[in-house]
Amino acid sequence: MNTVVPYEIKIYTSDVFGAGTDADVFIVLYGREGVCTQQKHLCVNKRERRLHFERGAEDMFIVELEDVGEDIEKIRIGHDNKGSNPGWHLDRVEIRRQLRKGKGSETTIFPCECWLAKSEDDGETVRELVPSDIITEKLLRDGKLKTTEIEVEDALEIHMYSVSVRTGDMYGAGTDANVFLTIYGDLGDTGERKLAKSENNKNKFERGEVDKFSIEAVDLGQVFKIRIRHDNSMVGADWYLDQAEVLDFETEEVYMFLCERWLSKKKEDKRIERTFFVKGYEGERNIDPNSKKMLQAKLGLDRNANKKKKKKKVAEEGPIIPYHFTLSTGMERDASSTARVYVIITGPNDVETDRLWLDLPEGKKSFTAGTMEHFVCSGTDVGEIKRVELGHNGVTPESCWLVDELSVAVPTKGIKYSFPCNCWLAKDRGDGLTARLFNVLDATTININRKVIYSVTVVTGDTQFAGTDTNIFLTVFGANGSTEEMLLVKNEDRFERDQQDTFSLEIDDIAPLKKIRVQIDGSGSRPDWFLDRIMMRSLNTEETYVFTYEDWLSKTKGPKRIKVCELAAVVEEEEMVERTTYIINVQTTDAGGAGTDANVCVVVFGEYGDTGTLPLKESTNRNKFERKTKDVFRFPEMLSLGELSKVRVWHDNKGPAPGWHLEYIDVKDEAMDQTFRFPCDRWLAKNEDDTQIMRELACANNTAIDLSDKTKYEIATTTASTDGASTTENAWIVLEGRKARSKEFVLENKKKKFLGGATDTFEFSSKNVGDIAGICIGHITKDGKKARKVAFWHVLDVVVTERELGNKYFFHCDAQIPLAAKKDKFQTFECFKTIESFASKVRGLVPVKYEIIVITGDVKGAGTDANVSISIFGANGDSGKRHLRQKFRNLFERGRTDRFVLEMLDLGELLRVKVEHDGSGSNCGWYLACVEVTNTANSVTTIFQCGKWLDNRKADGQSQRVLYPKY
Repeated sequence: MNTVVPYEIKIYTSDVFGAGTDADVFIVLYGREGVCTQQKHLCVNKRERRLHFERGAEDMFIVELEDVGEDIEKIRIGHDNKGSNPGWHLDRVEIRRQLRKGKGSETTIFPCECWLAKSEDDGETVRELVPSDIITEKLLRDGKLKTTEIEVEDALEIHMYSVSVRTGDMYGAGTDANVFLTIYGDLGDTGERKLAKSENNKNKFERGEVDKFSIEAVDLGQVFKIRIRHDNSMVGADWYLDQAEVLDFETEEVYMFLCERWLSKKKEDKRIERTFFVKGYEGERNIDPNSKKMLQAKLGLDRNANKKKKKKKVAEEGPIIPYHFTLSTGMERDASSTARVYVIITGPNDVETDRLWLDLPEGKKSFTAGTMEHFVCSGTDVGEIKRVELGHNGVTPESCWLVDELSVAVPTKGIKYSFPCNCWLAKDRGDGLTARLFNVLDATTININRKVIYSVTVVTGDTQFAGTDTNIFLTVFGANGSTEEMLLVKNEDRFERDQQDTFSLEIDDIAPLKKIRVQIDGSGSRPDWFLDRIMMRSLNTEETYVFTYEDWLSKTKGPKRIKVCELAAVVEEEEMVERTTYIINVQTTDAGGAGTDANVCVVVFGEYGDTGTLPLKESTNRNKFERKTKDVFRFPEMLSLGELSKVRVWHDNKGPAPGWHLEYIDVKDEAMDQTFRFPCDRWLAKNEDDTQIMRELACANNTAIDLSDKTKYEIATTTASTDGASTTENAWIVLEGRKARSKEFVLENKKKKFLGGATDTFEFSSKNVGDIAGICIGHITKDGKKARKVAFWHVLDVVVTERELGNKYFFHCDAQIPLAAKKDKFQTFECFKTIESFASKVRGLVPVKYEIIVITGDVKGAGTDANVSISIFGANGDSGKRHLRQKFRNLFERGRTDRFVLEMLDLGELLRVKVEHDGSGSNCGWYLACVEVTNTANSVTTIFQCGKWLDNRKADGQSQRVLYPKY
């Protein structure tokens, strides 16, 4: 927070006829590098305004303002043009402040000698003034006062700026409201100026017209943005601003601002103030929430509040990473709290983050008893977490808070800590403390999926009406999996014409990236979008992927008329995915009534993700899906999925005879010249079999790999690059699997292995040990004799690969292994990351029945009449959106438990579920307590707690929730 210092401000009103004013005068002081004070009104009431600023008068004000430094480069002074005599002729302004050590003062003189009046000169009521002279008074040791006056030679120049504003050529585009403009440059800004008098039009801001205005200001340097607004006054206030242009008369440089937006309380996003950046601007626009600059902007005010009796270090350098917090409030009656909660994370050497505020979502006012809240905050990476402080700023009885548990997840490190609390944070309860310090040694620690942060830059094209306010969704596909569909938040000014928007995404470690899917939903007043390209850069590896489109995503514009596109990743001008044509053959069985009149869709899954939804519309047969017939569908210019794994097929149950008995689906990849078969021989019908109309079919081509007693393992060791890390001796390793323990493998040091910074690869055969959970590593002499001196091998990383299946197991060691004569000295390490190969995942794709239990909360109005659906996400993929329905039952009533059985291909370990409803029915709100999903094949039950409303009229207005397992 800037230091506040006193300034003595003298205002000299000129001695000319009518020079005095009754208006409200304000002033702003500017120092170097754009540092400035708040706008300060010099009089506090009408009485003071009547007494000051008279003709020929000298008025002195002592005000406390932010310290702008030793040099005041300019001031902005003006008035509100109100009162009986608002016009004002200002002679000069003198500003005096004490020198740093208090031994004298410095007075800066700002000449004006012109009118600030609507009816005089250029009609401006705001002036920017630069200094002409500086008078310094210093107190000498002998008590005398030495006065020196110097002329300011390097004062900023006054520039004249011409502003051209073009109103759009469409119905209702013009406005009668008052318009205000602020121009920003790298040397400062103009302050808000009213665009009062058009130089070329009597009636300004009319449809299709260009209005010109002149603004005098101190040199702004390179102009890069403007802020423009209107006051919504008069009847025709709505305004469509097409573009604006700023000309600096001194440098003859022109700055273009493409707007193409409504400023209206009724249209688009109902905003009457907007910020626009200069055409071609590539600087910081939307500040990345993970950037240090943003963290300092958000948290700078809290730095002093962080100081304890023992001075701590705040981590100033290093990357910014996301921290995920989950807070459980106790069940007691008065456990709730309205306080503002914070967390501080401390690493080695007492290096800590800033205070990270856990602010509740809009509409929620307290941490409610018996609920669980999730937060994501960005903070400095402090390394290995040692302590976590949880506290709040409340001192009132309403701030009393009973905390049950705090969990801190660090996805970029693949670890989650759970801290039991079970105590009060309150001034008048328990021990009277509002903060708790948790030691990581007291936490329960589990490994979670490691996440990677990508810097994502979205470029909107330079085409008329290219910008959008529709919802944009992104799905990323890599060689090691894919993300779920993610909403790219518009954040008010993203995705506008000729604009680059950069933000961060936290996703699973699925690199190398192969393709992305971009989709719009067509909502909003500007549903069309011209996407130029998207760039994604891994902050871990600095690998950059480019996805180029250069076309419309729109149902009405462009040649394609599509709302979804798939783009191949390009790395160093090489496409990461081939293009192909998929030919889909669908065989309907010979069973009675096997054909269907419903609309059928499929999704094909493979090594590199999925195709997205493919409607089976244009068949080789005029009447599709008839009994004992084969329908052929062709999908050209698709991105190849590589080896295929499964197909999801469903219909909409419409038409006179929607039930369908499907025999199989064949998918041919023309580029690979390979056909994959997906057998079914099941009904997709509401009144047959298990009543499901969606099936997942495993690929019959991918026969199970025969894992004999012997399995080949590839072991890659990386030696640290520090001094003394290498060794000339041997090493040995043992694999600890879920099924068995391997024999001891000797890593023989031949041909100068285990050198500093080098990675060495070894191969061994062993019985299959199953999933590898840990390894034992030792360091042994070659001849079996006792080591002559103490020696170590510093191993950094070990990667174990199953050669048959291709599964990889990663171990981060970073440890010194002591040299020994026998295999009795070793260190053990746990697996921190596993990458399951495509071949391994395919082996697990067998049909499994899942029992889904949905518990509706026992609170007033908890039940719903809406249609509910669930999507289950696992290590092997997702279930797709499944509707939860039962015949002749009233589902999801207050306090009720509802059970459903759905068949799908084995999802593996369950990661999350998404529960949503369509908002239909008279009672569409729903309070969901919990969801339990049981894999009936292995009887493993996963519990997903909710305890929240799914209701767009309550709290955060969400009608869907993503739930994570309760560990």
